[in-house]
Amino acid sequence: MSSDSSRRIQVPDELKEVLLQFSIAYLVEQPSDLIDFAADYFNKLQVHRPNTTTSEVNDDNQSINSQDGDAEPPIVQSSRRKSVFAEAYDPEADDDDEGATAVFPKTDEQRARLIESVKNVLLFRSLEKEQMNQVLDAMFERKVQPGDFIIRQGDDGDNFYVIESGIYKVYINDKHISTYNHTGLFGELALLYNMPRAATVQAETSGLLWAMDRQTFRRILLKSAFKKRKMYEELLNSVPMLKALQNYERMNLADALVSKTYENGDRIIKQGDAADGMYFIEEGTVSVRMDQDDSEIEISKLGKGQYFGELALVTHRPRAASVYATGGVVKLAFLDVRAFERLLGPCMDIMKRNIDDYESQLVKIFGSKNNITDTR
Repeated sequence: MSSDSSRRIQVPDELKEVLLQFSIAYLVEQPSDLIDFAADYFNKLQVHRPNTTTSEVNDDNQSINSQDGDAEPPIVQSSRRKSVFAEAYDPEADDDDEGATAVFPKTDEQRARLIESVKNVLLFRSLEKEQMNQVLDAMFERKVQPGDFIIRQGDDGDNFYVIESGIYKVYINDKHISTYNHTGLFGELALLYNMPRAATVQAETSGLLWAMDRQTFRRILLKSAFKKRKMYEELLNSVPMLKALQNYERMNLADALVSKTYENGDRIIKQGDAADGMYFIEEGTVSVRMDQDDSEIEISKLGKGQYFGELALVTHRPRAASVYATGGVVKLAFLDVRAFERLLGPCMDIMKRNIDDYESQLVKIFGSKNNITDTR
């Protein structure tokens, strides 16, 4: 019998595929509640799960362009779909920040047309500006001649295409169903799944396409999400009140953070409003101001990596200061007090007992308990 140290737990391929598809669906849709999304996702997956005699006709009749309509969870329909985990990517093991951001030159006009072409594709709607720029940079040029087959029905999907120029005919079961005339896109499902193509696309004239492969897209998406999660965990760890949390508790809180963007001059919180959560500054600076003699007086400025409003998580006191975005666009990560209490319910009593000690630490830094406890 082998020793414990030599024993390895084998993770079934089916489990890997289901969890990967769920992770990608979550990253694409960015739901506000992870648990509700997961419950709905797996309920739908169970309802739509076919039996072994299910026909594969539906797989062939999928729309070649799925940019319209509501997003449904990926469904493992038959043995025809190959495991996407054959291309497994571990963002934690990848320390090469340049590898995921290969740049293929484009004119300003070409870039503008690409942005216009993909803006309504569901997969791209939730991408942040940095991610979108990486995707556009990584799209590579493919020149075609009359008669070239771009994709063939039944082949494994690998690339997504945006048409720069040319005329392309679409066939399903050798029947012509539509034509692209110097504009359009197709194959976006290939960015998620290693699944057979639902149709054939053939070039009628010479033309130019911009293409994106699945592995690059997933690497950009997953690595960006991984880096943001690590950043959120570090931000949470910088709050003295939260240092007593276990790693898994901080990870749960990191997943609950919601990114928000404010323009220069926008008011983020208002003095006197109910305290609904705390904020971490990802980019930019903010000005903290208090009402005094019918005007607002700036009492401090905060920048990247700093935070405000943390006592709202425990004390629920009204805001005693207003906070404004300054110096351009400001990106914040917001932790809702209700999510905080739901995730850390067992810790709340301990944190409340320690709040006086925390406030005393703030007094040593800022000098006034009344101002600081309310302002925070």
